[in-house]
Amino acid sequence: MSRSVPAEHAGQHGFTVHTRGRGFTEITSQVADVVAASGVQLGIAHVFTAHTSCSLLLSENADPTVREDLERWLARAVPDGDAIFQHDAEGPDDMPAHVRAVLTGVSLVVPVHGGKPQLGTWQGLFLWEHRRDPHQRRVTVTVLGH
Repeated sequence: MSRSVPAEHAGQHGFTVHTRGRGFTEITSQVADVVAASGVQLGIAHVFTAHTSCSLLLSENADPTVREDLERWLARAVPDGDAIFQHDAEGPDDMPAHVRAVLTGVSLVVPVHGGKPQLGTWQGLFLWEHRRDPHQRRVTVTVLGH
């Protein structure tokens, strides 16, 4: 039987990700740095991006073809310039980027143990840019625990 333990420590820090346009930027080390600096040994890290046209992903980090396949699959599911979309104020990738972010999500929760994010052997954290042009994206990590 387990018991509840109140969170004794809370920390929050943000960082900026400079994307090169559509695709993935690994943020595992930045998140690990925030977790380590928080002093939390056991708890959770909540990772959030306050944008509507990029998302966060926990995925395979060893073989880049996994991310390439994900990009191709999503491009097929939500193509740029699809006539179904009315919202195209910023170009043909505008509304598809919003749909992609809704489908893939803008936050993740990762367990923390021993002061480190608990990720699997081949797992990494990524910001997935859905716009064609480069952007600056803000990521906020909130760490709770003891």
